[in-house]
Amino acid sequence: MDFIDEDIENYAWEHTESDGDLLQALTEETHANLELPQMLTGRIEGRFLKLLARLVGARRILEIGTFSGYSALSMAEGLPEDGELITCDVDPVTCAVARRYFEQSPHGKKITLMEGAALDSIAQLSGAFDMAFIDADKTNYGNYYDAILPLMRPGGLIAVDNVLWSGRVLAPEDESDHAIAAFNEKVKNDDAVEAVMLTVRDGIFCIRKK
Repeated sequence: MDFIDEDIENYAWEHTESDGDLLQALTEETHANLELPQMLTGRIEGRFLKLLARLVGARRILEIGTFSGYSALSMAEGLPEDGELITCDVDPVTCAVARRYFEQSPHGKKITLMEGAALDSIAQLSGAFDMAFIDADKTNYGNYYDAILPLMRPGGLIAVDNVLWSGRVLAPEDESDHAIAAFNEKVKNDDAVEAVMLTVRDGIFCIRKK
């Protein structure tokens, strides 16, 4: 994230718990072989998501936007042995990579990958979820939020990535810029939730359902 001081980002990375050999291998493969590797969650945010899962005592997690599987594996670490994580993605290429790493992880048995349009997948689900993570196509953020919020238990946590959008929320230009800015205002004005926007990497909205 080029709007955060690189030395500070590196310092935070060095002082964050290691993500382990498997996730490091996944990181290397993602950067070597996949398009848009900057979409990978990475150590700082991944360890943060794992910690959030533990803090809320999550047993069921819903993720929108699997990419190569890093965030799903990170959150699955924070689940108990009988926990469940459902992750949704439309890209068969990245889904294939994710499935391969899920199979290698002791936490992969907790993960179900639903391949296809996320809104269609969400429509097949029933609550209650303890935690959700949204990190997919930005123009649908508002739609994902509207679909997920009814599935969350009271006190459940929704974490939403890229809400600072490399600073472009301050002067939106293209469709994605405007979608993120509109989503942020939507959450800010939603009396059904409590929300804090964090300046972690590209911005994370932590949203608690009342």
